[in-house]
Amino acid sequence: MRKFLKLKSIPSYLSLQNIDTDMIVPKQFLKTIKRTGLGKGLFYEMRFNENGKEIKDFVLNTEPYKFSKILIAGKNFGCGSSREHAPWALLDFGISCVISSSFADIFYNNCFKNGILPIRINEEIVLELAEYSKRKEEIEIDLENQEIKFGNKNQKFEVDPFKKKCLMEGLDDVALSMEKINLIDSFEKKIKESRPWLLKND
Repeated sequence: MRKFLKLKSIPSYLSLQNIDTDMIVPKQFLKTIKRTGLGKGLFYEMRFNENGKEIKDFVLNTEPYKFSKILIAGKNFGCGSSREHAPWALLDFGISCVISSSFADIFYNNCFKNGILPIRINEEIVLELAEYSKRKEEIEIDLENQEIKFGNKNQKFEVDPFKKKCLMEGLDDVALSMEKINLIDSFEKKIKESRPWLLKND
């Protein structure tokens, strides 16, 4: 997983509330278990018409927003089903930070496990940041100092210390397990010596 330290981008803005995971990545894209290639399905039913052609006025189909690394969204973002494909699609599209006043819990936690920083802040700040999106001005995310920098302002945000550590060090669940590999090997060796019958194959 790529380390997340600082991020600077012109943000894209979706004002819709209650954007669920089916809107983020529709069910027809859930056949794969690969984390790559899902960017094409991100917000598919909003980005494309019934003939598969781009809807030109949808924000992520326009410049500079199609290159945004930061998404500002309406409240309760990521509600609905628990599909992990939703953060996969966002990340594959190039978005590694989502800012909203509220998130669905499962989506929020899935983001951290997949290298995306979800930032919960006051709705007033969300709307203020949205103005920077409309003016096509960059904002900066500084995870170490837990700050959003925009214009001449700095806005602090809260993040769980363990989740912050995982993002900054690029640690997903597999990498966290591998950090304990010596302890795992030692445990398995002890079990093999003390209870060998547990490891026998039928």
